[in-house]
This record gives sequence, structure tokens and C-alpha cells, in this order.
Amino acid sequence: MKIMRKNQKGFSLIELLIVVAIILIIAAIAIPNLIRSRMAANEASAVASIRTINTSEVVYSSTYTVGFSASLSALGDGGAAANCVPPAIPVAANACLIDGALETGTKAGYTFTYAAVAVAGVNGTYSILAKPVAVGSTGQRAFCSDQTVVIYQNPGGAACTPGTDPPL
Repeated sequence: MKIMRKNQKGFSLIELLIVVAIILIIAAIAIPNLIRSRMAANEASAVASIRTINTSEVVYSSTYTVGFSASLSALGDGGAAANCVPPAIPVAANACLIDGALETGTKAGYTFTYAAVAVAGVNGTYSILAKPVAVGSTGQRAFCSDQTVVIYQNPGGAACTPGTDPPL
């Protein structure tokens, strides 16, 4: 059995427990702020993605003169990245206007739902809805837009309706 000397250096168990308790208190304060910051970043990304889709639809409509795209994959690479690598030339089925993550319909904690309405074979209108994957965790608000390019929001995270919900 060792006998402790008075000049032995080190921390007592009580001192270590106090330090651990202080670290836990600081973490308990910081984690909710981190989650709120992450949700705000996801919401900003969703709005930027809807703006990108709106801009891409205008470019698509003017370039291919067939109305708006039929799907998000038509705005992207059509599921094959090689379709957008030069010397490949973008076509209506893979216009190379949005990135692959957005084309899949899920990006930065949001799920994107795209719908186009065809009249006489031409997609004259479209709508895009961005909903959080988990309301209160990945985002709080839902966002939507259509061919008017106005972005609307639903503060509760439920389905958003262009023209009905308040604009952003």
C-alpha cells in the first residue's frame, strides 16, 4: 500500500467531477443553439434550391421551347453524370441546370417534390414543394413556388401552397 505524500501533484476526484459537471452544463447550453443554427442553414439552403429550380425552369423553357421540364431529373443530368461532362451536349431530357443532389429530390434536410402540368403535350405550369425531412430537427418551415417564381412559406412545416401561404 502506497502512502501519499503531501507534495504529490494531481487532481482529486472531487475536482475532476466539478470540471466534468461544468463541461456538461456548457454542452447543454450549446447544443440547442447548434441545432437552431443547423435548421436555419437547412432552411436557407432550401430557399436557395427553390430559387435555383425557378431560374433553371426559365432557362429550360427558353432554351428548349417545350414548356417547363417534366421532372427534376430533366433539369439535372438525367441520372447519369456523364451526360453533363463535355463533350456531351445538354438536351431536354438532361439539361444539366441543377446539381445531382437537388435532382434526387433530397438536399440539406429537405425533400423536394416537383410537379408539372401538361396541356396539349406542353408543360405550361409547374410547382415545387420543399418540406423538412423531420420538422423541428432538420427545418421548421416548408417552402414552395411555381411558374410565377414567387417563393411561399408555411411556418408549421406542413405542405405549402403557392398563392395561399404567405410569400417569403
